[in-house]
Amino acid sequence: MSRDRSAPDPAATQPATQRLDIWLWCARFARHRPDCARMAQAGLVRINRQRTEKAHALVRPGDVLTLPSPSDDGVMVLRIVALAQRRGPAAAARLLYEIVPERALSSVE
Repeated sequence: MSRDRSAPDPAATQPATQRLDIWLWCARFARHRPDCARMAQAGLVRINRQRTEKAHALVRPGDVLTLPSPSDDGVMVLRIVALAQRRGPAAAARLLYEIVPERALSSVE
């Protein structure tokens, strides 16, 4: 009896969704995962313009998140590009999302 020794397809093994708090932690929006959970539970995060208070809300590539901006009193709008396999270095975390420019936001409304 022979086994197929080919490597598994990474797309088939990667889940299609991920918990919001885990994704925020892997994307390095907070140092600790419970801080990401508290941010969601406080209602500070929107997923596709819908406010969520659930840290276990599921996100997927293509979703648009609105979060408080770490540098000022404004907000940051970003699009999820990929889900995280693990929490890696900051350079890898930056590849998980793209910031949506304000011009794109004004054309939507």
